[in-house]
Amino acid sequence: MSTAVGATTVDANERFARRVERLIAALRDKQLDALLVTDRADVRYLSNFSGSNGTLVVGPERRVLVTDFRYTEQARAEVRGGFEVVEESQDMARALARFVSGRVAFDEAQVTVRSHRRLCEAVGEGVELVPVTGLVAALRKRKDEGEVVAIAAAAELADTALRRVLEQGVGGRSESELAWELERAMRELGAEGLAFPPIVAFAAHAALPHAQPRRDARVEGRGLLLFDWGAKLDGYCSDCTRTFAVGAIGSDERSVYELVLEAQRAALAEVRAGKGCAELDRIARTVIEEAGYGDSFGHGLGHGVGLEVHEEPRLSRAGEGELEGGEVVTIEPGVYLPGRFGVRIEDLVVVEGDSPRVLSGIDKELTEID
Repeated sequence: MSTAVGATTVDANERFARRVERLIAALRDKQLDALLVTDRADVRYLSNFSGSNGTLVVGPERRVLVTDFRYTEQARAEVRGGFEVVEESQDMARALARFVSGRVAFDEAQVTVRSHRRLCEAVGEGVELVPVTGLVAALRKRKDEGEVVAIAAAAELADTALRRVLEQGVGGRSESELAWELERAMRELGAEGLAFPPIVAFAAHAALPHAQPRRDARVEGRGLLLFDWGAKLDGYCSDCTRTFAVGAIGSDERSVYELVLEAQRAALAEVRAGKGCAELDRIARTVIEEAGYGDSFGHGLGHGVGLEVHEEPRLSRAGEGELEGGEVVTIEPGVYLPGRFGVRIEDLVVVEGDSPRVLSGIDKELTEID
């Protein structure tokens, strides 16, 4: 993490070192000698390396980042946490084999069958490859202070970008044009990229929860206009959804909007450490179900956000566990009526004690734009 989020190099080294030590403690608990870390977000979380090709060997005796010629200098400049940078442009599996012994774990959700076969051939019979799931992802759930600062900065940047687009007006512009203007505004404001491709959907198209902006669909007449967007800054993502009224919308659209807002606020009020993920989903879902729209809310209430825009925990009917302080999650109920319209309202929040800290700054009251 750079000094852009208020961290000195020394502080960054200490933060990354603490993350690695937490992982090593988890490995000891499972009687593992090392972990091969291949997922890009996991690699960045532990080492700060942002390149697209790199694998970490993490263990009590060795901390190594293996990458290829294209990224060697970048890695030496970026890496924190005490990792040695090793260049290997020919055979990654054989390079990794030089640094492992004993019981070596790999994330079975990240390593392909082909990669696993190559690893087995490279390490030989003296190394036991042990499949595990989500060891680093579990550490990433709770954000440290620097991570929260980065996510908050990304959210603020994204809010500013949407305000800039709305100031230019939406009438007569296509969904794809508005999506492009939103992306351009985020990049002009300093975003390193998008958390995900923006969703801009008008009228009946907003009934698709993950609608793709259309070049031939213009914002004309009256209806609800949905924006779902997020920026990436210092490696961290933001995520927010707002639905606006274009022109004088009908009473049915207005009543559904108010219903979704009621459900969103009901769930938001209960965000706290110790709250069950499934229970929180049920709070919002009950509000919508009692109004007769239960079948129109088909996705979960929310998800974690960090280096990736979708992380643990999952707030859904099948969500496991309880919220913990320091987690950053979305609260985003919605109602989608095919052929008519859709409404989603989403805040990005930090779990803090008895009440959440809301990072999303765009007003949620139904607002008419033109």
